[in-house]
Amino acid sequence: MTETTARTRFRAATCPYEDASLSIEERVEDLLGRMTVAEKAGLMFQTIAVMGPEGTLLDDPDTLPFGFTVRQMIADKGMNHFNLMGGGRPEHIAQWHNRIQELALETRLGIPITLSTDPRHHFTDNPGTAAYAEGFSQYPETLGLAAIGDADLVREFADLMRREYLAVGIRLALHPQIDLATEPRWSRINGTFGEDAELTGKLVAAYIRGAQGETLNTTSVACMTKHFPGGGPQLDGEDPHFAYGREQVYPGDNFDYHLAPFKEALAAGTSQMMPYYGMPIGTEHEEVAFGFNRGVITGLLRERLGFDGIVCTDWGLISDANIMGQTMPARAWGVEELSVPDRVLRVLEAGCDQFGGENVPEQVVALVEAGRLTEERLDVSARRLLREKFVLGLFDHPFVDPAGAAASVGTPAGIAAGLRAQSRSVTVLKNAAPENDTRRGEPILPLAEGTRVYVRGLDAEVAAGYGTVVATPEEADVAIVRVKTPFEPREGGFEQFFHAGSLEFDAVELAAILELCATVPTVVDVYLERPAVLPEIAEAAAALVANYGCADGPLLDALFGRVRPEGNLPFELPRSMADVRAQRSDVPRDGKDPVFPFGHGLRY
Repeated sequence: MTETTARTRFRAATCPYEDASLSIEERVEDLLGRMTVAEKAGLMFQTIAVMGPEGTLLDDPDTLPFGFTVRQMIADKGMNHFNLMGGGRPEHIAQWHNRIQELALETRLGIPITLSTDPRHHFTDNPGTAAYAEGFSQYPETLGLAAIGDADLVREFADLMRREYLAVGIRLALHPQIDLATEPRWSRINGTFGEDAELTGKLVAAYIRGAQGETLNTTSVACMTKHFPGGGPQLDGEDPHFAYGREQVYPGDNFDYHLAPFKEALAAGTSQMMPYYGMPIGTEHEEVAFGFNRGVITGLLRERLGFDGIVCTDWGLISDANIMGQTMPARAWGVEELSVPDRVLRVLEAGCDQFGGENVPEQVVALVEAGRLTEERLDVSARRLLREKFVLGLFDHPFVDPAGAAASVGTPAGIAAGLRAQSRSVTVLKNAAPENDTRRGEPILPLAEGTRVYVRGLDAEVAAGYGTVVATPEEADVAIVRVKTPFEPREGGFEQFFHAGSLEFDAVELAAILELCATVPTVVDVYLERPAVLPEIAEAAAALVANYGCADGPLLDALFGRVRPEGNLPFELPRSMADVRAQRSDVPRDGKDPVFPFGHGLRY
């Protein structure tokens, strides 16, 4: 169905707000004047949506995360912002997107859907932070982009992301994440640009300009930059998705350091902001979660920093939920005693425009009917939300071409660029044979083509394209082993996705690595989703490299010198957990004797 025939089918007459010859301000005001309180309230909620197989609609509410279908939320609740969880082939996402746009056209005012997503171009698959991405180009995590440190590359990445999102109908990125990784134990470090505020500020500006352009327009993907005013300095590194991680602490009195990248995001024109779940402890601000915090949202973000864009809360501040079989209380940290209506009112009084992960617009309507909330306050937020839809061109061109999506997402050029970025981000930490090797002190990398290699933790068939794979360490010239940053497993279907706790390798895994290193010169590759504690490995390995999301082929390209590894550590690597515990959570580079410092990276 074309855009013209769809609108003709569902819309009997054209209203002024549908007239593209009028200014955006005129269109916004005309539409706003036609909306009921319920329709305005519907604008102010964005929650998770799930598509069916091959882009179909799911119409059994009992199978869906929050007990409502997209059809119900559009038709009955007046909602028109959705966060796509999961997905499928690009053409199927495009087909599903078009189907929900048709549902939106059937409503009284025909307000189009704004479809959003968590990151889809990296390696993380966590339903709370990043999405599975079939068919999309794949880059290292943003930590890897930070390791390369090239603002031009970040802008090129964001532009590719923009084009692939546009093709399937996604118009809002629930990223970039620009929290600073100053607390090594925090489970969300892999989504950041590392611990340095200056580097993060430089890269986020490039990211936003790549996604949005110099100004938001009809070819932009809007950015919801997060998590204002800077997550990361969590007490003991625990995450505020969970009650035990609700406290955000500043023992180094370093609040402004975490704020600095957000100033760069504002200067670059980010369209939206998301405050985090955490509650600030020991600062000038009230000790309630940032989404409820008027001093932070209105006083700091809107008045002091001058932001007049959309502020959307993080997901699930208002209502308790069951996520993947785990009961999750509302993240109403500091205001847990408030009723659901009082929480809603508190978020709006703080200065937020939209409730993430919620689908209860009837609560807003009830507050207006009870005289506790004015319609004029709704208009302030509705105006911002409507304006973005008009600026993005959604009213004029709500549909996408599924065939075009299939052709333009995950192109050979895009895939090649992602693979090359994976290789470039590899960080060489050590490159010298140990004392007990005949090549003592000599570089091991790059490896020569055809080298006899024993591999552990990577695909032998892939490795066979680079060297001669042997069955035992004793037969090898060199071993290559891939490991991941340790973590303490948590219980619960949802909680297990958040890798937190100790950064030390357990005794069994460490002994196996050290035994291999003692048997044959060994290249150890560690996936740094957080700063691993690895002094013994650093001492014993012939070469030690880090990656931040890298497939076997791109890693071997770097190890064998086919692509030059360019990474520098985006955070320091601590010597012990005692050192980690002694660090101040809000201060970068606070280790006393790191194994490798921030910015370390060798070349060959």
